[in-house]
Amino acid sequence: MMANFTEGSAPAVGSSAVGAEITRLTATVERLRDEIQRAHATADARALIELAKGVLIERLGCGPAQAARQLDVLSERVGSTRLEFAADLVNQAAKDEISAAVGEFPRHPKEPDNAVSVSLRVTESGVLAAGDTHRVAQAVLEHAVTPVGATVVAIWSAGNDGTLALRGYAGISRSEAERWHHVPPGVATLAGQALVKRDSLWITDLGAAGLPSIAGPAGGRAVIPIGLGGRLLGVLEVGWPHPIDVQPPQVRRQFEALADLCAHTLESDPVSESAPEEMSSAELIRLADNLFDSVLLLRPRLDVDGRLADFRIDHVNPCFVDPLGRSRDLIQGAALLEAYPTSAGPGHLFERVEHVFVTGESYRADPVMLTELFGRVPQPVSAALSISRQGDAVFVVWRVQDEAARMPALLGHAQRLVGIGGFEENAATGEITWTSQLFTVYGLASASVPIPLAQLPLHVHESEYHAAQRFLRNLLRYRRAASAAFRLIRPDGTVRHVRVVAEPVLDVAGNLLAIRGVYQDASAQHWTEIALSATHDRLAHSEEQTAEQSRLARQLQQAIMPAAQPSIEAFGLRMAVRYRPTEQDHLVGGDWYDVVVLPSKKILVSVGDIAGHGIAAATGMVVLRNALRGLAATGAGPGKMLTWLNLVAHNPADTIFATAICGIYDPATGVLCWARAGHLPPVLVRNGSASALPTLGGMLLGAVSETRYEEAELQLEPDDVLLMYTDGLVERRGRSLDDCTQRLLTLSAGFAGSLDDRLDYLLDNSDADTDDDACVVGIHVGHTDAAP
Repeated sequence: MMANFTEGSAPAVGSSAVGAEITRLTATVERLRDEIQRAHATADARALIELAKGVLIERLGCGPAQAARQLDVLSERVGSTRLEFAADLVNQAAKDEISAAVGEFPRHPKEPDNAVSVSLRVTESGVLAAGDTHRVAQAVLEHAVTPVGATVVAIWSAGNDGTLALRGYAGISRSEAERWHHVPPGVATLAGQALVKRDSLWITDLGAAGLPSIAGPAGGRAVIPIGLGGRLLGVLEVGWPHPIDVQPPQVRRQFEALADLCAHTLESDPVSESAPEEMSSAELIRLADNLFDSVLLLRPRLDVDGRLADFRIDHVNPCFVDPLGRSRDLIQGAALLEAYPTSAGPGHLFERVEHVFVTGESYRADPVMLTELFGRVPQPVSAALSISRQGDAVFVVWRVQDEAARMPALLGHAQRLVGIGGFEENAATGEITWTSQLFTVYGLASASVPIPLAQLPLHVHESEYHAAQRFLRNLLRYRRAASAAFRLIRPDGTVRHVRVVAEPVLDVAGNLLAIRGVYQDASAQHWTEIALSATHDRLAHSEEQTAEQSRLARQLQQAIMPAAQPSIEAFGLRMAVRYRPTEQDHLVGGDWYDVVVLPSKKILVSVGDIAGHGIAAATGMVVLRNALRGLAATGAGPGKMLTWLNLVAHNPADTIFATAICGIYDPATGVLCWARAGHLPPVLVRNGSASALPTLGGMLLGAVSETRYEEAELQLEPDDVLLMYTDGLVERRGRSLDDCTQRLLTLSAGFAGSLDDRLDYLLDNSDADTDDDACVVGIHVGHTDAAP
């Protein structure tokens, strides 16, 4: 029947009957809903009683009927209800987390002492019988948290990408649930914070916390991560309509027990039919075996309390390469911390694997430093690393980037700044790789066939044939790094003066794998040396000749090392140089500096000091400065470049003794990698204070034929100023070098002007009195990041 209304008139006949019908229908719906809820509660309580009967059957060895009679007798004897006694009996038998959680818990004064035990056990029965996460939330609200005044329960599942999905709820409307059904990654919520911190959050007043939450912006909240087998599956969130007091530890443990009850249902209840299925063990192994990188398939190892203790290396693929050279059989089946003990440090591999396993968030870094024990010495190993979770397994993929893998690509980009070309020869296959610049050094077309290194004696001047043979003998027979200078005869008959630096690549057994090195066309330098040598011979026995020699050295110095150059700005850095030569011409020194933007978009900065004065110091400065420019284009680190530069300096025919600082700055990361060869360490000015960088190990150049140089990294920050200088800036007679350096630190910290003014200030206020050249290079880090 439909009621008709006319504007300005009374309701039509029969409208009162329709209202009564609607009222009766509403009452019927409410009654049926209450009956369903009571039926669920009765069923949950019956399940707990049946569980207690099972305990009695096992302990008394009786049948079901006798167990039911015993339950009635025993509950009456102790003065409790049947349900309360069943809960106590199950707690004594189980000795689980719910049993441990039963303690002090807020309850109504009229409730019996074991009300918490009954509530938790009935909740457990309801959860186990629910079958889906939504009914689990309703069971938790009805049996466990309503007695403490809570009105809202939400169960969230966590995705591998940081998303949150509302899987079950109670105490909120369907429209509210639909608004919160999906929370993207990066959105600040209480549930998201609990996952990130991997710990429970108790918010006494949500309004003061300033974070959004389901069911309104007010009231108290308890947010507990849900985990199973060491993995985080989601979050249990319980809400109160009013602020709450700080809860005691017993109450927190009871809520953690509720979260554990939700874990099994959350794991077995799929999010949606479209969710991807987890791969089986056989599929994971098949996937690992089809990859060309090293793969570790890890499974969790739990302790007796169910907490994550370690990972078992369940499988390694055929392409697996152990950084220590061990076989697959020694790795497969071992524990991760047993096979790689250094992975246990903060920020190391184990911590990353654990985070991925617990949270499901994938991890990828290229490159990352892994530390391994070679003998008893920890050594860093650079690798591209990827970690992901598949079910209860963790997939670890790495690609070790050792020197043998990097050098061909680096030498393929050999620089053209000073005529250097790189090469590599494979000893097994005979394959030869040249950079384009090396064809130019030899005077060959770029499409020509590269000339083997063994044929070098056939392409040098006949008077240097035996010297070339000695060079090859040291390199190929004695397997030692070697350097030499020759006159190279090109196909068109022209002569080029070249310097060759090469080293053998050996395997662990000492077998030759490859030869790598560089050629430098030093013809211009050679003719400069010839001209200076001829001038020296003509003026050797005359004061006028000595003065002329000093003037030539001064001109060479000023041509290559001007006293002041315009500031350079590149990739967010401002670089300035000041050079103050000594006023005495006969003491012309060999201080040098260099700031170059390399083809790789990194920045080379260097400072050096040649021992001695005059022509030898000036030409030595030219040799080392140009050689370092050439070596920088190989892409090698500062320590390796100084090792090669030492070979250049340690020339038996004309040894150069020098100190040097070499640094490579990467604008992409803001990291300066540096090394020193007997030189004073740089000074860092940061936030109004100045300090000298650590004194790294490294002998001065030219002292011995073979040595190594230690490297260090410095993370530069905005407004940092880095100073590299020679001892002519600070050294004073009668004063220790430490005192001289301390004065420089005091001057540097007390100045707040621009970079150019800072360098001028240091030179103007220098009290050095050793009549030596003074050089200072300043680097200022800007405020804005600049992509290379």
